[in-house]
Amino acid sequence: MPGLSPYRGVTDTYTVQAQEIRMSASTPITASAINAFTGPLFQSPAASTLTPRERFRRVTHFQTADHPYHMEFGWWAETFPAWHAQGLPAEVHDIPTGDAFFGLSTFTGVPVHNGLHPTFEHKVLEETDRYKVIQNHEGAIMQEFTDGSSTIPHYIKFPIETREDWLRFRDEHLRLDVQRYPEDWDTLVPRLHASDKPVVLGLGSMWGWIRDWMGFENACIATAEEPEWIAEMMDHLMVLTITSVDKALREVRVDLGAFWEDMAYNAGPMVSPAFFKEYMTPRYKEITDFCRHRGLETFWVDCDGDANLLVDGWLAGGVQGMFPLERAGHMWPKALREMYGESVVLFGGVDKRAMIAGREAIEQELAYLAPIVEQGGFIPFCDHRCPPDVTYANYLYYLKRKCEVFGIPKPIDYDALLAEAEARG
Repeated sequence: MPGLSPYRGVTDTYTVQAQEIRMSASTPITASAINAFTGPLFQSPAASTLTPRERFRRVTHFQTADHPYHMEFGWWAETFPAWHAQGLPAEVHDIPTGDAFFGLSTFTGVPVHNGLHPTFEHKVLEETDRYKVIQNHEGAIMQEFTDGSSTIPHYIKFPIETREDWLRFRDEHLRLDVQRYPEDWDTLVPRLHASDKPVVLGLGSMWGWIRDWMGFENACIATAEEPEWIAEMMDHLMVLTITSVDKALREVRVDLGAFWEDMAYNAGPMVSPAFFKEYMTPRYKEITDFCRHRGLETFWVDCDGDANLLVDGWLAGGVQGMFPLERAGHMWPKALREMYGESVVLFGGVDKRAMIAGREAIEQELAYLAPIVEQGGFIPFCDHRCPPDVTYANYLYYLKRKCEVFGIPKPIDYDALLAEAEARG
């Protein structure tokens, strides 16, 4: 595997054990087998009979459950004040309070500091009546406009521009020997075991973090012209992830390993599929094999945009979960299921544009998704944070009909909330 040799001494302890580990997903089923599915996979009782954690594990393993898992990916910050004017209570103002108010299932996170540790100091370097120049927690220097002329920051400098920058960055912020667990870890372990919510462990990033640290253009140029340097950085991130999460995987039963890799636009990925398969797939496989040897079976990767050309590479690397399936990015749940069968687990995929358009579009969207949800291995929710373009009433209608169409017991009275929102006009 290109570029792995500098770290073989670190990884040899688990690589031999992991050689026999293979993807736990079932052999792909054909499109004809999918179309012939008769179910029912879900019992759809009047009330839930499983804990959210049990339900999540069963749904993601294509097993029979009481009903589909009911979660959402959250809302943009701008959505809350817009909805307050439409009837949403003022105390609902962020993702945690939104999840609680709408009765949605959530995750329990394992508090491992995988990534920059310590982070950079967030500080203001310059300030005028029009803008501020700041250094963010990842070391990038940017200009933020305060006069309302733009909400998009202008990046001035990134912490990694040369290989010497990388070595200094690595040694100061990505060391393998720093404490990455909270002081009260021993008291948290029993709580994680007892959680009735799915327990999720962050597994970091490969190229996405590097892009943030180098800047988009610099990362793309280095990927094309100096792939071995990018491979060197990914090697370190791979080993950092493995060494960071080993203790957690030994002591906690984890239900989901979460990668973050925003590396696609609505026109396609930011790197070539050939680069991905040569340099990224083997490193993903090292991490997922290690995790599977410790009992973690389900993984997702968070990648916006059109990532269709990268799905093969992720699956080969042991990552079976695709999230959030942005429909504007051509990530079609039906097409993915027909192409990959039960090798792929789907998360998200409800087109936010249907919620913006209104009830008829919402009905069409849910009707499109219902047969795929029934097959299991699919947790449907809005295909990114819900924007303020979606009205509060439309969102309540979506939640109400999502439960009714997919056979999910309503956790709260969506009908009453919808009636109140409609009465406000």
